[in-house]
This record gives sequence, C-alpha cells and structure tokens, in this order.
Amino acid sequence: MHDTWTARGLADLSTSQTAFRHPAGAEARAAAALALHRVRDRGQSLTRVLQTPQSSSGSADQALIQELCYGVLRMLPRLEALAARLLKRPLKKNDRDLDALILLGLYQLLAMNTPAHAAVAATVEASRLLGKPDKAALVNALLRRFLRERESLLAEVDQDPAMRWLFPDWLLTRLRADWPDDWERIVEASNARPPMSLRVNRTRLDRDDYAQRLAAAGLGVQPIDGCEMGLMLDQPCPTRDLPGFAEGLVSVQDGGAQLAAQLLDAQPGQRVLDACAAPGGKTAAILERAGNALDLLALDSDATRLKSVHATLTRLGLSAQVVAGDASAPTGDWTARPFDRILLDVPCSATGVIRRHPDIKWLKRADDIPTLAAVQARMLDAIWPLLAPGGRLLYATCSLLTDENHHQIAAFLARQPQARELPLLTDPDQAMPHGRQLLPTPGGTDGFFYALIEKLSA
Repeated sequence: MHDTWTARGLADLSTSQTAFRHPAGAEARAAAALALHRVRDRGQSLTRVLQTPQSSSGSADQALIQELCYGVLRMLPRLEALAARLLKRPLKKNDRDLDALILLGLYQLLAMNTPAHAAVAATVEASRLLGKPDKAALVNALLRRFLRERESLLAEVDQDPAMRWLFPDWLLTRLRADWPDDWERIVEASNARPPMSLRVNRTRLDRDDYAQRLAAAGLGVQPIDGCEMGLMLDQPCPTRDLPGFAEGLVSVQDGGAQLAAQLLDAQPGQRVLDACAAPGGKTAAILERAGNALDLLALDSDATRLKSVHATLTRLGLSAQVVAGDASAPTGDWTARPFDRILLDVPCSATGVIRRHPDIKWLKRADDIPTLAAVQARMLDAIWPLLAPGGRLLYATCSLLTDENHHQIAAFLARQPQARELPLLTDPDQAMPHGRQLLPTPGGTDGFFYALIEKLSA
C-alpha cells in the first residue's frame, strides 16, 4: 500500500473511502505527512503540493492539513532535534514519509490545542494509512515518551542557540550582514503567522463601504497605512466568509504587494506591461487603480500559471491581454509597440514572504542567490528597450537580500545612461542607497523591495 500512496501521491488520499473507519483526522494527518515528504525530500513547493485536494472530508480536513504543514515547516529544526533524541536510530530512507508523520505528531503536542490522546491516536492511525502498520507501535511509543519527558527534552534541545531562530545558517548569515540592526526582528516576524490583508476593488466600491460590510458580517478590520485600498482583518478567515469575494468586490493581497500599483501609477489610456504577471494579483491592482482603462499586457513564462491570471481577471471583472512569454528574451507581436509603464516583478529568493511560505527556508540555498541575481539583471536589460522614452519601470522583488535589490539597481543604472532613478518615500530608519525596502513586521506588511526608474529621452 505504501508504494501505491507514494506513486499516486496526495490525489489518492483525496479519493480514499477509508476515513469513516479511522480516528477523526487520521486521513488528514497522512495527507499532511505526504505533503511534507514532498517538500523536504523532493524539493517541491508547499504551495504547489497543497493545490491538489488532499482529503475527501471537506474544508475542516483541508484546514488541518495546512495548519500541520505550515506549522511543521516553521518549527522544523526544533522538531527534527526532538525526533532525533526520541529515536534510538535514524529511520531508513524509504521511511521519510513516516519521519514527516512523526514531526507533525510532535508539532501537534507542542503547538496545537488538540487533546493529546486524540492527536496521538490519529497520528498512529495515519501510519497505517501510509501503508506502514508495522510502524504504528513505534509512532505510538515515541509520541507517548515525548508527553512523559517533554520538559527535559525541550530543555536539552533548546540549549542550542539555533533553536531560537529556526532559520538555516546561510540565511541567518546573509541577514546579519545585510541588516545588522534589524535581522533579529526580521527573523522573529518571518517565523510568526502572517496577517490577512485585503484589497478592495475600487471599480466596484470604496474601502469604507467594504469595511462596513465586513463589520456587518462580524469581521473586525483596520485600514492599512499607506495602502489606498488596503484593509487588514483582525483574524484571518476563509475567503468564502468575505462578503462579495466570489462577485469580485475584494481580493486577498498583502499591503506591501499592493504598493506596486500605487508606485507604478499607471494612468488611464496608457500601455502597460506586467512582465511576470502570475498569479495576477498585481495585474488586477494596476487595472483597478486605473478604472480598468489600460492597454495592459500580462506576461508570464509559465503558461499553466497564466490560468490563475485569467481566473483573477474574470472574477474581478477586469480586462487585459494575457500572453505566455519570456521577459528575459522578449519576442513576438507584443513587443512591437513600446510601453508607458512596466512592472518587472522578477523571480527572487522570496525571503521577504517566508511567514507565508515557510518552506522557502528549507528549499532555497546560498548558491541560488547569484543565479537569481543573474536572471534579474538579464530581465532588466531585456525589458528596458521596450519602455518608451519618458516611461517608467518599477523593479520589484519580495526579497530582503541586497544582492537582489539595491545592488541590482546600482549595477543597472551604471549600465544604462538613459536610466534615471526616481525617489520613493521610505522609512528614514531604513533609507537605502537605491529603492525602497519594506521589512516584514508583526501585524504589518511582508518584505518587498521597489525601485522606480524613468527612461530619459536620447
């Protein structure tokens, strides 16, 4: 049975008819273990893995699977250290899915409100769903030993200073170098749960009107400073509970990401390029801000991801030309006319959005950064000729690393004599040589970098 689950993946768990004869949540725990296995051992993105329905038991199971996966990845080094002390010997290579199940069992006992006996019973049963009934006794004994020896085990593990930060060494080193006065706050914010931020669709209603609708639905909300249409919920909720979400009144988007449309400042009638558009949140924000009156082209190299751009535009009642293409080597009819505004939201390390994607901590490597920086420079140089004289290009990343941000802009300005950087308002405590850097903060935005560049006439 284990080979069957492994080969078919999470989709098979979603069609399993066995949940009714197992303890509540056993199927969800087995699915979560497989998802974690794919992230940790196969290098797959958690977002991509969770796009496959993982359970036939509905939204409650989906919420549990997400809580387990995100929680384990936030606390991964601590959980791995505990598991290492509880196991007499390391598990075999073909038991890595069981290793993930043990980690999520420990996470439940450490950080969730599930009664201990229920968490243990469901996790033990999940080992059988993974096709490993012979390991059920091991999982049961290990989790019960943790309950008995919890305090001493935690005291032993937490003597390691790395347990405080829950970050890979290479990334801590980079953050200390780039942000010597802020790195601790960055790490703590990145390990916390993110807030849920909304962008009101101004083509349909204004922000105050929508805030009143939220209040009528019992949802507390506050405006986001500096974001024209941004609201932050007091408590996250499913999108189905947001009034008018399906009808396109509102979108979920971090306040830092919302700034892209404001800084680009596209005006009605202008020709605009969103050069790395998927999944479409910034594309939609740009259109909404200009009253859906732009000649906008949404470009992305991944044709599959462009489906989400189409879906977003349809839900919000917006229109744009959506094209599959490579921003680092632009060709085709869409390049024939210059653009007045270009948003270049380049591929990056995503170190500014770790609290939303904790798998980034464990999937990214130090040697990824030079590769990403080279791609970013190539995209800047390739897209620049498509900008009309007097036009503006907004360079954007969700990175915290200077090699991807102000160092990248400094090098570009040195290469391009027609490029002039325009000033962006920024926090005086975080003044940058180039551009504007947002740092992740509790109850605030994620980490983003923006630089606005104007093309001078020849």
